[in-house]
Amino acid sequence: MIQIQPIGTNDATHYAFMEQLLVASFPPEEYRVLSQLREYTDQVGHFHNNIIIEEHTPIGLITYWDFEQFYYIEHFAIDPNLRNGGYGKKVLQQLHEQFQSPIVLEVEKPTDEMTQRRIGFYQRHGFVLWENEYQQPPYKSGDEFLPLQLMVHGELQSDKDFEFIRKRIYQDVYNAVID
Repeated sequence: MIQIQPIGTNDATHYAFMEQLLVASFPPEEYRVLSQLREYTDQVGHFHNNIIIEEHTPIGLITYWDFEQFYYIEHFAIDPNLRNGGYGKKVLQQLHEQFQSPIVLEVEKPTDEMTQRRIGFYQRHGFVLWENEYQQPPYKSGDEFLPLQLMVHGELQSDKDFEFIRKRIYQDVYNAVID
């Protein structure tokens, strides 16, 4: 059975697993400086850093923000040695049951086979790809904005909810100035 277990930096073994998987799974421009992530993990109440466990073994990570009106999944990764084993599906099913509010996440634009497959994975699990123009603000000074898209599961509509969601993510997740 899959468990989504909250972790803090005082959980040295699990936290080290989470950081290593994060760095291995995402390019540097797609995650914050690790010292800042540690600070968020221990001090920001609506940010949740979790490892995914099956039978006492860590198999993945998921970080998310609880914004009350919606949840924003910031990072989600399964250990590369265990991918395509149905774990992602199980985690999403558990989140759908656990969360009472819609879920939002960012994906790369569908420009190649891998990004198309990733979007297809989320669509098979009830997410809708929004076509709105969206740029992920940089995590680190000197980095560029990244052209991404939002995907949503739940009762949100791109025509009326996009700006509210974008502003909330920009402010809280990226500490970005809102235009």
